Amino acid sequence: MSINPDLQGRSYPAAEVYEVGREKVREFARAVKATHPAHFDVEAAQALGHADLVAPPTFAIIVAQRADAQLIEDPASGIDFSRVVHADQRFTHHRPIVSGDRLVAELHVDTVRGMGGGAMITTRSEISTVDGEKVATTTSSILVRGEGQ
Repeated sequence: MSINPDLQGRSYPAAEVYEVGREKVREFARAVKATHPAHFDVEAAQALGHADLVAPPTFAIIVAQRADAQLIEDPASGIDFSRVVHADQRFTHHRPIVSGDRLVAELHVDTVRGMGGGAMITTRSEISTVDGEKVATTTSSILVRGEGQ
């Protein structure tokens, strides 16, 4: 199945809420080797003016990937995940993610560009709190290889 060019411009609404927990922040910080005390110690984070533990900047990928799954799982997309190569990921933070945040992400398909038998797809996830406060914007590009590539 080929990639549906009509995906460009499509949006997927915010779905399930992701609750940022202290232990998730600590686990992620360990995994990415982020060592700042504000990722592990509530008092250290509060001394910097935050309400709770501060997540490393790339923590936003957890919420963004949940939004990306809507596109990948959409039968109309034509995307075979076994043929996907991740090409690029960018983050714009509007404020730090902290433990206790309840986040949602709305996914936008910004571009679909045919490349040989495959396609390059660029998406944007707008991450916000359930109350509508903007937290981060992630932009991701994936290459979906065509058959025989």
